[in-house]
Amino acid sequence: MALKRGISFEKNRSKGFHFSVLLFVLLFVLASVVFFFGPRLYATADQGDISAVPKKQVANWREWQSLFSQEVLDVIVSITNDMGPLSLDNFRKNNLSASWRVAGSEPSNATYELNQLTTPARKEKTKAREGKFSDGNAQWSDSPTQQTRRKLIEKRREKRAAELVKLNDEVIVELENEAIKRSSSVESAVLGKYSIWRKENENEKADYTVRLIRDQIIMARAYLSIAKMKSKLELYQELQSRLKESQRALGDATSDSDLHHNANEKMKAMGQVLSEARKQLYDCKLVTGKLRAMLQTADEQVRKMKKQSIFLSQLAAKTIPNGIHCLSMRLTIDYNLLLPEKRKFPRSENLENPSLYHYALFSDNVLAASVVVNSTITNAKDPSKHVFHVVTDKLNFGAMNMWFLLNPPGKATIHVENVDDFKWLNSSYCPVLRQLESAKMKEYYFKAENPKSLSTGASNLKYRNPKYLSMLNHLRFYLPQVYPKLDKILFLDDDIVVQKDLTGLWDVDLNGKVNGAVETCGASFHRFDKYLNFSNPHIARNFDPNACGWAYGMNIFDLKEWKKKDITGIYHKWQNMNEDRVLWKLGTLPPGLITFYGLTHPLNKLWHVLGLGYNPSVDRTEIENAAVVHYNGNMKPWLEIAMTKYHSYWTKYVKYEDPYLRNCKLNEQS
Repeated sequence: MALKRGISFEKNRSKGFHFSVLLFVLLFVLASVVFFFGPRLYATADQGDISAVPKKQVANWREWQSLFSQEVLDVIVSITNDMGPLSLDNFRKNNLSASWRVAGSEPSNATYELNQLTTPARKEKTKAREGKFSDGNAQWSDSPTQQTRRKLIEKRREKRAAELVKLNDEVIVELENEAIKRSSSVESAVLGKYSIWRKENENEKADYTVRLIRDQIIMARAYLSIAKMKSKLELYQELQSRLKESQRALGDATSDSDLHHNANEKMKAMGQVLSEARKQLYDCKLVTGKLRAMLQTADEQVRKMKKQSIFLSQLAAKTIPNGIHCLSMRLTIDYNLLLPEKRKFPRSENLENPSLYHYALFSDNVLAASVVVNSTITNAKDPSKHVFHVVTDKLNFGAMNMWFLLNPPGKATIHVENVDDFKWLNSSYCPVLRQLESAKMKEYYFKAENPKSLSTGASNLKYRNPKYLSMLNHLRFYLPQVYPKLDKILFLDDDIVVQKDLTGLWDVDLNGKVNGAVETCGASFHRFDKYLNFSNPHIARNFDPNACGWAYGMNIFDLKEWKKKDITGIYHKWQNMNEDRVLWKLGTLPPGLITFYGLTHPLNKLWHVLGLGYNPSVDRTEIENAAVVHYNGNMKPWLEIAMTKYHSYWTKYVKYEDPYLRNCKLNEQS
């Protein structure tokens, strides 16, 4: 019996223990619910007017806490005002901004399910809000104090937003003004240089080694000077040795493919020496000064080389190539061996026929004259109506005759004369001939101001060109005296090429003017003030400095009007006034501009395109559409200094198959 009681006692004690544990767990759960949802309920009540909430409703909230499940409570909580104080519910609804979330965290499946459950509740809440604001009988309303507070908050927000917008606009305007100031301070020349540099260095890897070696050489020269100045003899000798090696490795290379195979080794060795020089010698101010001095020296050398280049190009323009000299000599010898009856040209009766198309060509260059005649006849519609009057000097008279006897211009007429046979052309009649024979002119040409170096004589060399001493150059002012029975004549220089039929020029109405020519006033340097001395009162009083110049080289002259207006007399008047060269320098264009001032009719520019002897940018379309192209300038097409891009327009009319040209080694490549 005692044993049974003990067992019963133990059972009762065990039941009491389990009951106590269950009670403790229940209290713990209730405490947790109160802890989590109690503040939320009070906070929800605080959002509105707590006095406006019935006490019975508050009691119901407490009852719901113990009666409903957690999911139901979440739904109830989700429809409350979101503007309440922060609580754990905000985390459940995932309603915080991204800055409050843990970076790199991924939402769990439970969170995803919870969001799916609360989404319908949120939609209902939104509809309830819309209904509250649309319906005047809302269940929940703010107190006057809270409404005033909200209005103040909204005003502060609007004011702050306006300030931020205004500040933002001011900052933008300030930045724009600064950008305008910076852009206005940048020189256009610098931009142009940068554009050129950028074009040349679009591909950073292109010819990288060549550019790097050049840069190394520049820095080596700078450090070489500094090392000598600071008595760093060992470093000086090392730099000097590496500098010579780099210069030999670079040579004349302009691209990496042209470099010697050991160029990379030399470049690395130089880099090591420069690195050591930088450690021992680098001083920003000193290095900058050395580089600036090197730049100034290079500029001076460039200017000197430009002067020498100008001198040499003018010297080359005055010389006669060996091939042309050979051609003239061989033709002269053979002409002197001809019988007198074989020296005559056919159709001499056309020389004074005014109904034909007459050309005047004054030249001492056989090859150049042959191109003018050949190109004119090749492009003429009816060569039989064209007559060429060629005048040359005594030295080239035989050669010029022999060439056209061997190479007659088809059905056209040609006649060659010697300028020395014009007995009327003497110093008593011609002022320029008298001036050329004067002691002052000889002093000017042969003794005075002789250049001591290439650079010092470059500026005045062009005025000492032998063509200014030749009467062939001034014969253009005596056309009526040379051809007294002609009415019109087309004057052609020997450095032109004819590309189209020119007979239309005889039909141009000159409107009573004497000279028909293409004007060249497209640029300021082709106006009168470029050629004439307007500081002289005679020039300033009679001429407009901005008047358009015109081109000698292809001019149609009305010889009847010439005689009426006594053009040669006008020329003599001004030539006598310029005996001391105070009105213009030597040449025929300045006196031509004066003589035909107000008497020149402008021709269409397509008749005559100039610049092929000095301008590398003449438009190719203009050249191909032109009736005549003119190689005016120093780069004549028969010289080695001629521009290659224009060479073919001239060479196509040279008879390279002629035996005289082959014997004198005149070919298309020469």
